Amino acid sequence: MEKLTNKEEEIMRILWKLEKAFVKEIIPEIKDQKLHYNTVSTIVRNLEEKGYVSHNTFGNTHQYFPVLSRESYRNQFMNLATKKFFDNSYKSVVSFFAKEEKISAEELREILEIIEKKEK
Repeated sequence: MEKLTNKEEEIMRILWKLEKAFVKEIIPEIKDQKLHYNTVSTIVRNLEEKGYVSHNTFGNTHQYFPVLSRESYRNQFMNLATKKFFDNSYKSVVSFFAKEEKISAEELREILEIIEKKEK
């Protein structure tokens, strides 16, 4: 799948939250700035061209919905980031977060418990 821009990701997060929405329903959910209707419409159509979104037609309007789940996108994003920045090593990813103090020892113990439960 094609990489998304920051605004496209924001629109996707909104669509995942709302599950389906018209452009006029997406606009109030945008946090940083209020974008013009046509701008949001263009972003959503770009998402559709990239295969992330589809729509149902109601007269002259379209109700958009995500085709790709949040989980699928997260997996794709994490796999790409791990490959690009951590030499495809998840150990390096966890080490990075530990060194940056973004993950605690308690959280690491919880992760170990999850891993050990899966191995049984």
